[in-house]
Amino acid sequence: YIGEATAYDKKRELEHKEPLSWLKSVSAFANTLGGKLLFGVSNDGELVGLTDAEKDAEDISEAIKTQMDPIPQVDLMIHGEEGRRFIVLEVFKCAETPYYVRHKSSLIAYVRIGNESVRATALDLNRLVLAGSRRSWDSLPSTYKRRDYSFEVLYSIYHEKTRLSFDESDFQSFGLVDD
Repeated sequence: YIGEATAYDKKRELEHKEPLSWLKSVSAFANTLGGKLLFGVSNDGELVGLTDAEKDAEDISEAIKTQMDPIPQVDLMIHGEEGRRFIVLEVFKCAETPYYVRHKSSLIAYVRIGNESVRATALDLNRLVLAGSRRSWDSLPSTYKRRDYSFEVLYSIYHEKTRLSFDESDFQSFGLVDD
């Protein structure tokens, strides 16, 4: 691990008094593509190790359990190298988004942008809620009725590309309408 990247984040030590400093990365990884937090590694890549890796691992588990909603799927590992101990916390991309961190009296969701975990915007939250319910913007019901619109351009391009005519049943076959 040379530098911080989208898929991992380095922490020199576990911030016990301010767990938001690293829990936001857990939220961001769970809400986006997954990733790893490396505890005991400085930002410049120096392997500094942890004083009490076992205690830190317990504190990490407890913080995730009590300060995140829902609880993301993680894999917590203690590694040893060069006589020092490190924690690798792997956070998996999770399906039931958004994953929030409880901070003070708020629930805050984060997303990963480049090498940063940033607070989710309103649009990010909308996308995460839809993804968590396994829907997309295109699958949301519309208040518009198909009968009120012309689809001549669709019919024409479909015929041009396939040499077939677009039938009424194709609207449902292609997922453009439902019952």
